[in-house]
Amino acid sequence: MRLALVSDIHANLEALQATLADIAARGVDRIVCLGDIVGYNAKPAECIALIRKAGALCVAGNHDLAVCGRMPTRHFPATAARAIAWTHRHLSWDDLLFLAGLPLKANVGGALLAAHGALHPETECATVRLDSDERRSQSFQALIADPSGARIGAFGHTHQVGIYEFRSGSTTPRGEQTITLRDDACYLINPGSVGQPRSKDKRASYMVLDLARRTVTVHRVAYDAAATWAATRQAGLAPALAFVPRPLRGAIAGGLRALRLDRPARHLAAYLGL
Repeated sequence: MRLALVSDIHANLEALQATLADIAARGVDRIVCLGDIVGYNAKPAECIALIRKAGALCVAGNHDLAVCGRMPTRHFPATAARAIAWTHRHLSWDDLLFLAGLPLKANVGGALLAAHGALHPETECATVRLDSDERRSQSFQALIADPSGARIGAFGHTHQVGIYEFRSGSTTPRGEQTITLRDDACYLINPGSVGQPRSKDKRASYMVLDLARRTVTVHRVAYDAAATWAATRQAGLAPALAFVPRPLRGAIAGGLRALRLDRPARHLAAYLGL
């Protein structure tokens, strides 16, 4: 079985269209969406329609949960919370029911466990960010303990591509575009983000997991980012600092980091492309 893993679409229609077109050319058996179909950008209904038409197996992301009322927004950045309220108003009842029905986790053929943020803890797996060795270790332990016998865990939420191999009691990051999965190891894999990459490469990203050949391959896709940004601005969803000159934005982000305000700095950098 060949699976295409996508995540963090965030209502970016142009990125999703380009990604699905690229996936269609690769002969995959199924698409697995790791959450956050909506949020930030201005085409949530269109993205929901496309991902449903593709027959994707989806789990819930924190933005999906917030839009349909399953999660409060008090811990969301102001830009994200504003987009969530806007998105709720612009979705149909059927769209909201679809988001409300998404599971927090999914088991794919006994071979893959899928969640948005982490495989642990059970009730907060859509919000925990696997951005440290300690958290990844906890999710590896949850993967190993799962009764299905799955040895691959897929997650999103960080908006950054990542492949982590757990073998002989230690974890090794793998940076290759294609890796071969070892039979004596477990893996946590993150396809990055379709709609809002948070790395130097701003193309949409996804992964193809070939369970028969035991390989994982990272793919990146160019799309019309200017069209997405124009629609987001027109909808009033652009960040408040989006019109601040880029050098000044960089200085603000640097100041936040210097004050050890890592979370605000990370969000500012992600939203404004710093």
